[in-house]
Amino acid sequence: MIDWRPLIAIVHDAHRFVITSHVRPDADAIGSEMGLAGALRALGKDVRIINPSATPNHLSFLDPHASIFKLGEGITVEEACQTDVHIIVDTSAWQQIDTVGKVIEKTAATKVVIDHHISSDNLGAVEFKDTSAAAAGVLVLEFIEALGLVPNIDQATQIFTAIATDTGWFRFPSVDVRTMDCVKRLVGFGVQPAVVYRELYERSTLSRLKLHGRVLSRVAVDFEGKLAHTFVLQKDFEELNAHPSDTEDLVNDCLTINGAQCAIILVEQKSGQVKCSFRSRTGLDVARVAETFGGGGHRQASGAMLPGPFATAQARVLKAIEEALTAE
Repeated sequence: MIDWRPLIAIVHDAHRFVITSHVRPDADAIGSEMGLAGALRALGKDVRIINPSATPNHLSFLDPHASIFKLGEGITVEEACQTDVHIIVDTSAWQQIDTVGKVIEKTAATKVVIDHHISSDNLGAVEFKDTSAAAAGVLVLEFIEALGLVPNIDQATQIFTAIATDTGWFRFPSVDVRTMDCVKRLVGFGVQPAVVYRELYERSTLSRLKLHGRVLSRVAVDFEGKLAHTFVLQKDFEELNAHPSDTEDLVNDCLTINGAQCAIILVEQKSGQVKCSFRSRTGLDVARVAETFGGGGHRQASGAMLPGPFATAQARVLKAIEEALTAE
């Protein structure tokens, strides 16, 4: 468990805060940022959330007033530097903060990391890390409570969404008594899990559904059935009018194949780079595999960005997975 007293002191001594998370933010990132921002505002602090990527459409319910900035759109690096404390949530990797790295390099603000991932870089920050936490949302809730605050219904819903999604709705091995205790408290604060689930999974678009069908039809198994993998090309998004966030959870669908020990999905980016998401349900440490490509994450869930072309990136990833499986 984290000793939050140093961060409590930092918060009480400062007035202006910027909160940042990783590129292509997921619900753990957005929910944790919003919950933390709400708590700091309750203390009378000036808070801005500035991310390297826009909030995905399907997570807009977590930020109903569209208060989150994307760096470079309505806010500059210089403006982002105008703060007392810069808090980085749900990552501690230079690659993951992307363009916000320019702010971190230039700012005179005190830098703070709140994270639960194993992979880590030196961001020159005061770190509050606990890799045993199932989600960044767990840490944010514990910090808010350490401040002596009780989340309101909006903050509780945001944090619940963070935890629920990052644990696969409580089915991943990371879930423990601590996780469920957090959930119990959040539901006690008024969270309605059925409403959150409906917002996340029962408002799909036809384009998203068609994309899932196309990508799942490509699933292949290799290495004696130990690996299940698939891919998404830029032309898939264009032809189906789908959004990059529509690929969420597809890698986990691959892992449902009986006998599969790990799964990957490769997603071609507009830039020509290839995003790879890794999942494992055995002792295979996919964070180590991701780290060989400059990425990282958890032992059983990680990611990396590779240079293109797509076929070359795919071959490199498959070879790395084969070597990791052989070494087990």
